[in-house]
Amino acid sequence: MPVEVDDPVALTVHSLPVAGDAARLPQSRKGRWQLWLMLLISIAPVAASYFMYYVARPHGALLNFGELIEPVRPIPAGLQVTTLDGKVEPLGNLKRQWLLVSVADGACDDTCRSNLYLQRQLRESLGKERDRVDWVWLIPDNGAPPTEIRAGLADAMVLRVDRSALQAWLTPQAGQRLEDHLYLVDPMGNWMMRFPAHLTVDMAEKAKRDLSRLLRASASWDQPGRD
Repeated sequence: MPVEVDDPVALTVHSLPVAGDAARLPQSRKGRWQLWLMLLISIAPVAASYFMYYVARPHGALLNFGELIEPVRPIPAGLQVTTLDGKVEPLGNLKRQWLLVSVADGACDDTCRSNLYLQRQLRESLGKERDRVDWVWLIPDNGAPPTEIRAGLADAMVLRVDRSALQAWLTPQAGQRLEDHLYLVDPMGNWMMRFPAHLTVDMAEKAKRDLSRLLRASASWDQPGRD
C-alpha cells in the first residue's frame, strides 16, 4: 500500500542516512587517524633529537657552553630583511639550515670583526658538516660594510634588518649589547642558543663542541643545503 506524503512514517524514512553514509563515517575517522599518524611520524625525529640533546645525556656530561633559550623563539612571521643589493625577503626564508648569527652596524667595529672571524672559523672547523650551517650578519642600520672586509664575507649572508623588529626576537644577556653575542638558530627557524658575550678564539672551541653535539643530535632529520 503506498504511503501518503504527509504520513509521519514517510518523514522518518527521509531523516535516516542512506546506506553509503554508514560506510563513509568509519573511513572518515580512519582518514583522520592516518593524518595524525603521518604528522607524528614527521615530527618524531625532531622531537627525539631535542630530547637526546636536552634531556637524555648522562649525568655529569659536559654542560652547554652556550645558553639554551627556553622556550625557543621562532623567527617572527613578519620579520623582513634586505640584501645589500636591495632585495627584500622574509628572514624565515633562511630556514632549513642552522644559522650562526651576529648583529652589528654596517661600520663594523672591533667586536663585529671579531665575531665575523669567529663565525667563519667555527663553520669551517665543522669539516664536512659545515654545509649544514650558514653564517649570517644582520645589520640594523644603513651603514655600508667597510671595503677592506668585504672579500672575507664571500660565504656570509649579509642582511639589513630593522633594529626594533630584531630586538623583539633576539635579546642579549643583562648588561650586554645585542652586538656582543653570537646566536644560534635551528633549521626550523627557532632561536635556541646564545653564546657568551665577547667570544674569544680560546672560547670558540667550547662553542664548537655545542655546535657539533647539536649537529649529531639532528643528523636524522637535518640535511645539508636548502634544496
